[in-house]
Amino acid sequence: MAPWLTRKFHRRENFGRAYLPLAITGSTGGLTMNLLQRIHTTIDRGASAPGVRRLVLSSYRKEFVRNRGQNLFCDVFDTFESAAASAATYGVVGYDNEASADMYLTHMRADAHDYPAMFWLEKSFEAGMRSVLDLGGSVGIKFYAFRNAIPLPPDTDWTVVDVPAAVRKGAALAAERGVVPMLHFNDQISAGDGSEILFASGSLQYLPHTLDTYLRSWKRLPRRVIINITPIHPDTEFFTVNSIGTAFCAYRVQTQAGLVSGLASLGYALRDSWANLGKHLDLPLHPELSLDHYRGFCLDRR
Repeated sequence: MAPWLTRKFHRRENFGRAYLPLAITGSTGGLTMNLLQRIHTTIDRGASAPGVRRLVLSSYRKEFVRNRGQNLFCDVFDTFESAAASAATYGVVGYDNEASADMYLTHMRADAHDYPAMFWLEKSFEAGMRSVLDLGGSVGIKFYAFRNAIPLPPDTDWTVVDVPAAVRKGAALAAERGVVPMLHFNDQISAGDGSEILFASGSLQYLPHTLDTYLRSWKRLPRRVIINITPIHPDTEFFTVNSIGTAFCAYRVQTQAGLVSGLASLGYALRDSWANLGKHLDLPLHPELSLDHYRGFCLDRR
């Protein structure tokens, strides 16, 4: 079966069958096994059965809108703007709201997919780098998580850049925890101009423009760029809509070639790359665009 059908989704054993209407998924006493197999085959071949495809997608959209605790995706778009316009039809848009700013307050720990990024951050500190721009770092979740796992030099200057709601919440939390001025916040990406390390964990996918586009306006570029938890497709760049449980966001999927070449044009060379296992993107009815892992990169400026 197609990959997106076989994964457990919303704690249901089979996505395709779970989202079929009751008229199809009800009692099967009158259905032969051969007919059931034909139904499942038809679901897998959604593109060749428009009626079933519409039913499955319609049912999924209802779950997509009601979602409060999962990371869900819906539809495919050619531009960020069209994905953003679609996101606005579902409800609250983006992370700039109190509910989204509160999402990670109970998640201040390092996950398995963080360790390659932590390795390169530690190497950066050992090389004498001290200033970090944490792009899209919410309320400082990686600062708190990483300082318990790797030694942060006492003169570390860690700036989180995020939307105003996260900045307000993060600044209040930093004052409460007594980590100011090591940790501080700003809602303008340009605040990172002159930082030695640019760290972006799970954030590039939400930006209207690619990272190199923002960096082109900086006067002093970072010596090192560490990217983690980024959706990378082998050969196709596209946009989708992400339901994060508190809002809906336009979501960018890049190729490695596109991401690296953009930064290479600014003088960066790829130092390392890794797979973020355990992070996946399931795009219903688009198995060719779904991802079974995300990726991370370390690039140094020559």
